[in-house]
Amino acid sequence: MKLHLLDRSNTKNSSFTVKSHKYPYFLKVWHYHPELELVLIKKSTGTSFIGDNIEKFEEMDVVIIGKNLPHMWVNDEAYFGTNSELIAEAIGIHFSEDFLGSHFFEVPEMLHIGQMLKRANQGIKFYGIADLVIDKINSLLDLEDFSKSIALLEVLNNLAKHKNYKLLSSAGYKNAFDKTDDKSLDKIYAFVFKNFTNNIGSKDVAKVANMNASAFSRYFKRIHRKTFTRYLNEIRIGYACKLILENKFNITGICYESGFNNISNFNRQFKNITGFSPSEYIAKHIKI
Repeated sequence: MKLHLLDRSNTKNSSFTVKSHKYPYFLKVWHYHPELELVLIKKSTGTSFIGDNIEKFEEMDVVIIGKNLPHMWVNDEAYFGTNSELIAEAIGIHFSEDFLGSHFFEVPEMLHIGQMLKRANQGIKFYGIADLVIDKINSLLDLEDFSKSIALLEVLNNLAKHKNYKLLSSAGYKNAFDKTDDKSLDKIYAFVFKNFTNNIGSKDVAKVANMNASAFSRYFKRIHRKTFTRYLNEIRIGYACKLILENKFNITGICYESGFNNISNFNRQFKNITGFSPSEYIAKHIKI
């Protein structure tokens, strides 16, 4: 899975873009861009990959993805069936953090929005967004010029004041992605996200990065402040949580689907990373 830099810059005389995307399924492209992205999932279900976060996405999800934060939307398997009539539909809004001026979000009246845009460096998922805000996002497709700018500002204002949200990617992932100019981490992240459900280890990733195993371990720990094994387990447990929420497998099935080789290690890592055992996580998050 190659990481792509996409050009989301506007080709028209506007400071931001608003587009409606409607496909049989979203394109599976692991990518990033210098613009922030506000996404409203209108129709679709699947798995979102945002930085090192992996979780289920559903209809009416609202997410802000920070600049240069790698991400990808992958639909459920049903969307790829030969006779599938399912539709993946979303609204995507791309804008730079200074689209209204370099200091616009630093003035006291706008500071709360500026602070939210900084939090978006890790990606933000909002819960329980009011229909009025959803309607305002939809209206951006039909508005022009001044009215569209005011409407987007109103949406950002509402989201910045919304208290029910979650940061997605770890700060360590984003910091590591920003601090390096070489392509080693790009290759590492792409390889891990493509192969984390397989039996891979630090030696395999070291080869991808063209390093010996000990040099790679030191390099990775220096940047991430954690071992590669810990990082890989966090990715796998994140995916396991997504499978639990989809309710497709029992705990044993989820163990092997998410890349672990035995149930005891899976249970131990799940508890260590989430603070819950798999059964406790199910009881907490799955409504019977």
